[in-house]
Amino acid sequence: MVVILKREHTQQQLEQAVRAMEAGGVKVMISKGAETTILGAEGNAEGIDQEKVALLPGVERVMRVTEPYKKANRKYHPDDTAIDLGNGILVGGQRLAVIAGPCSVESEAQIVAVAQAVKGAGAAALRGGAFKPRTSPYSFQGLECQGLELLKEAREATGLPIVTEIMGTEYIDLFEACVDVIQVGARNMQNFDLLKKLGRHTTKPILLKRGLSNTIEEWLMSAEYIMAGGNEKVILCERGIRTFETYTRNTLDLSAVLAVKRLSHLPVVVDPSHACGKAWMVERMSLAAAAAGADGLIVEVHNDPPHALCDGAQSITPEQFGTLMDKLGALGACIGRTV
Repeated sequence: MVVILKREHTQQQLEQAVRAMEAGGVKVMISKGAETTILGAEGNAEGIDQEKVALLPGVERVMRVTEPYKKANRKYHPDDTAIDLGNGILVGGQRLAVIAGPCSVESEAQIVAVAQAVKGAGAAALRGGAFKPRTSPYSFQGLECQGLELLKEAREATGLPIVTEIMGTEYIDLFEACVDVIQVGARNMQNFDLLKKLGRHTTKPILLKRGLSNTIEEWLMSAEYIMAGGNEKVILCERGIRTFETYTRNTLDLSAVLAVKRLSHLPVVVDPSHACGKAWMVERMSLAAAAAGADGLIVEVHNDPPHALCDGAQSITPEQFGTLMDKLGALGACIGRTV
């Protein structure tokens, strides 16, 4: 249940409405937007006398909310949320935040060179996999802890915040100390133990990728697990879903960007590299994602894609990334974004 207060409500009237809701056995979330103050019931709202609350002074109206997610719900939080990646770099603001870098960290020379190249082209943050979940146990699994150290060196060389994927709860303290944004990959989207502990034990932003075959509601419920634990710095990432089509690696669902922006206040970024699996598609799909309203992109960039240890076929070169950033800048003038 959501209680919308009148614009001219007093603090006393707000507190009165909160007490009336708490008497029904729920916790109350208070969201103060630019135009509206909203009280959201967290828990089972069946015990609240809706008519009684609606008659309280200061209450504009009361609405029942059918969606199971609360903290991620735009009805509870009508204003867009912007997440700070570090150094004042926002995802969810006017600037289209572009995160770029290789699928996996391979060496100091590789990660630093790519970091410097994407920084020069205007990237907001550096991505790179230290721990790599692979379908085959015989595929390159990443440099793991050594990879984290190399990412830190790249951050020191460029000043870019680093984004990398966590594999399990045992790494939370390490990631809290080393990285700026913790990525939860598609295969871990419903690893509820991991989500709960990320909510309780870290304040770092969480980039939550949509699962291989998950619905939008399931995706938002995974965000809710993190937020319910206390960490509300969640960025959603559409990375393509599994369909019957086999030409592309996955099927990029750009309609999900629009749907999530209506349902939730959380920022949404798009990963065209994993969605398509083909480097030649990345530029056009990036432009389409920006036009659809995405708050950012996460793009795989490698300085030698044919010899990449992971996902070279979907990686663009630094030169191609520079061209993409130029085109995004031109598009930004049409959609009210800067790059």
